[in-house]
Amino acid sequence: MAGKKPSFQLNTETFVIMSVMCIVLVWTVNRILSAHDPKADVEDTPRVEQAANGDQVKEVEQANVPLATGKEPIDKIFIQSGCTVCHTIPGIRAAKGREGPKLELGTNALKRLADPNYHGKAQTDWEYVQESILNPGAYVVDGYSDHVMPRWYGQKLSAGALDKIITYLLKIEEVP
Repeated sequence: MAGKKPSFQLNTETFVIMSVMCIVLVWTVNRILSAHDPKADVEDTPRVEQAANGDQVKEVEQANVPLATGKEPIDKIFIQSGCTVCHTIPGIRAAKGREGPKLELGTNALKRLADPNYHGKAQTDWEYVQESILNPGAYVVDGYSDHVMPRWYGQKLSAGALDKIITYLLKIEEVP
């Protein structure tokens, strides 16, 4: 009896794996081809529309909309701003992140200002917390990576939201 050549069978598992691979391939190619957005080459001029009364109204662009206004409850500000994804923040139930340090700045802000590795310009604990949000590279807590914290919070948080965040964080004491 001559050896039978195995025939190719397309079972369910093989079909699912091949389908997922095709989807990933199509998605990857799409991402690569759309990486260069021709709209980005157009001069960034705000669009203006005519209102019903004849006045010109400047269109609001998503980049100009703050993550938080400061009118929201503090837990919502932290969530909307994305802080809860990377940081553990005592008192904020959703804040269980581990990419950034635990935010107990009522205790740690002054310690970090005194650290020889601190290269910022802050003189007070308030200024330190503000600087750590707006210019996070001024001091990187030992054991954490620089450039993980977004650098655009100055454009995306209102002054009211920033004030509320700083006030809250300075009340949190380290629990031994």
